[in-house]
Amino acid sequence: MSGRVTILGATGSIGRSTAAVLRGHRERFSVSAVVAGRDVAGLAAAAIDLGAGFAALAEPTLLAELREALAGTGIACGAGASALREAVDREADLVVAAISGVAGLVPTRDALREGRSVALANKESLVSAGTAFMREAAERGAAILPMDSEHNALAQALAAGHPEDVESLTLTASGGPFRTWTLEAMRAATQAQTARHPTYSMGAKINVDSASLMNKGLELIEAHHLFGVPPERLEVVVHPQSIIHGLVQWRDGAVTAGMAHPDMRVPIAHCLGLDRRLATGVPRLDLAAIGRFTFEEPDLGRFPCLRLAREALAGGGPMPTVLNGANEVAVEAFLKGRLGFLDIARVVESTLDWAAGAPLPAPRTIEDALALDAEARAVAAEKLAGGPLPSALAG
Repeated sequence: MSGRVTILGATGSIGRSTAAVLRGHRERFSVSAVVAGRDVAGLAAAAIDLGAGFAALAEPTLLAELREALAGTGIACGAGASALREAVDREADLVVAAISGVAGLVPTRDALREGRSVALANKESLVSAGTAFMREAAERGAAILPMDSEHNALAQALAAGHPEDVESLTLTASGGPFRTWTLEAMRAATQAQTARHPTYSMGAKINVDSASLMNKGLELIEAHHLFGVPPERLEVVVHPQSIIHGLVQWRDGAVTAGMAHPDMRVPIAHCLGLDRRLATGVPRLDLAAIGRFTFEEPDLGRFPCLRLAREALAGGGPMPTVLNGANEVAVEAFLKGRLGFLDIARVVESTLDWAAGAPLPAPRTIEDALALDAEARAVAAEKLAGGPLPSALAG
């Protein structure tokens, strides 16, 4: 493929990896727009490096700083909600949706256009509003390309057969930095320790989600919407080497695995290339040097967030939206030192208990999902400020 690319979340880890792939193929791609939250210097550097036509910040008060950083470059810029809309309205063949959290839902939805491809790295769009989001994508004629490494591996593996022959899909997890820690040690885990992911360099929020295995739970919900596979046919296995990213079990007993070094340039290049493979500079797998692959069942006793995500997926309706909103509140509190690591699951479970007793309708539109997300966040904040939380630890 050759074409025009817009990057939503250009200064995050996915955005930076996307830029690295694009730099290796400047003759094939042009960059229509780059978008970030508050990182003026990072956005300006990305816009200049990639020759973007437009740069937009979500934070409106930083417009003057962005203009100064881009002075003399000829790159147009803006800040605030109108600038984000202008960025996604610019002509593009592919939009990389990599804004972290539910904050990325509206810009990602706005990027859906007839004939466009949207490379989805913002899993919260599907966790919070999966049914509505996928319906809008279909109605608007936009193709959704999975950019998360696990879902991209599954998409490639699924090409080996027909959908009706799929028995189950398995997502792999590294196990995170606390894979071998005791509960007692995890209880005292710090923000710095959650950042020590064994295989990837990522942002603060996803580091915490990976440490708690909530990230894998969110990915299960995402896989359900991307591939139309029911919850009972979605599995998770811990694979510390992080070489196998996804497996498809076929009804004849065969298994197709998606394998690569744990480097986000691989799924990014697959999305950018569409029908063609792009060179990435990623080292080739040397299986003899790796020596062995190991696998473990996830420990839901020490990592209850995965259990809660599974229960939310099985429950359906409003539960995934509530799960995500509560988790974002709890993770933010942990990162600010207001909550212990194990209490993240307790806040989420307490908020899910509230939702189960409400009861709440399933969000039918993205606006419904945003309203429910706001309500869930308010309840989670009350749980944080209130008394003792229920134990989310199995056993």
